[in-house]
Amino acid sequence: MKKTTFVLLALVLLVAAGCGPKLTPATTPSGPRTLTVMTHDSFDASEEVIAQFEAETGATVRFLKSGDTGAALNQAILSQDTPLADVFYGVDNTFFSRAIEAGIFDPYASPVLADIPDELELDPQHRLNPVDFGDVCLNYDRAWFQEKGLVPPATLEDLTKPEMKGLLVVENPATSSPGLAFLMATVGHFGEDGYRDFWAKLCDNDVLITAGWEDAYWGQFSAASDGDRPIVVSYATSPAAEVYFSEGAYTEPPTGNVLGDGACFRQIEFVGILKGTTNRDLAEKWVDFMLSPTFQTDIPLHMWVFPANPQAELPEVFQFAEVPPKPAQVSPEAIDQNRERWIEAWTETVLR
Repeated sequence: MKKTTFVLLALVLLVAAGCGPKLTPATTPSGPRTLTVMTHDSFDASEEVIAQFEAETGATVRFLKSGDTGAALNQAILSQDTPLADVFYGVDNTFFSRAIEAGIFDPYASPVLADIPDELELDPQHRLNPVDFGDVCLNYDRAWFQEKGLVPPATLEDLTKPEMKGLLVVENPATSSPGLAFLMATVGHFGEDGYRDFWAKLCDNDVLITAGWEDAYWGQFSAASDGDRPIVVSYATSPAAEVYFSEGAYTEPPTGNVLGDGACFRQIEFVGILKGTTNRDLAEKWVDFMLSPTFQTDIPLHMWVFPANPQAELPEVFQFAEVPPKPAQVSPEAIDQNRERWIEAWTETVLR
């Protein structure tokens, strides 16, 4: 998600260099080569997995975290004449068309794409290869609804009912990745003729807007804070994360997902080789590695999204991470052409 992605971890990624017998070491007379991977700030992977790639190639991997997805992509575009990195990870489908049109990626059809579902591959020229996906959706506080004797919402339309007044907290799409994804869900579900009316009804129903996910989830959501809002825009993997990080306190999630048709928006994150790299061979190996079961199995507990490769093993706690059967559909081209206009219309409707 774009990655935008779910952030409950604050881990420092340590990069360990090594050498190994599996592949011919990529070295120069001056020593091991360095592969620079540009990412958004939410990227995370285990030390052991990165060390495996380094051992197999003889190279050192350096990660250049560059802000959220939009900010990182802007840097990559502005520096395209003198690239800051060899590879870029983190473009999602809300910035996909912008990244493609900027012309900063070289095509590379990784052989591992044979294992990746076709619906995740949005670029027939393979300038961007899918790595993971996750769904932004509504979470609700199970205990709160049980105590009040209310039925949790099942659809977006349910949020406008009188009994839901004052219960919802949402992130601003101009400042938040999940907020933007939820706005896309409403556009996809209600259409351009209906999404503003829906948001106007949410305003009438006392929706609360926060700047970002942390403010909403940890500051206002009743299941995770002292807040009084039992419905929040978060991720379909949030219930699984609640169980995992409870360290045994929960055997069942304290939160549930709203998975009605069109209530969620699927974010797909991609990796691509930046034009101008002097490490093309290493860049290709890195793309292959990110799509391989080894790296893909590492994804769920580090970035709380689903691996694109179905051969990857999911951790047991992901039994509580649900996949919406019918997420809202908005094409990357439509998002690219209308993103700013939709955000401005949302601002006019909700904040002014």
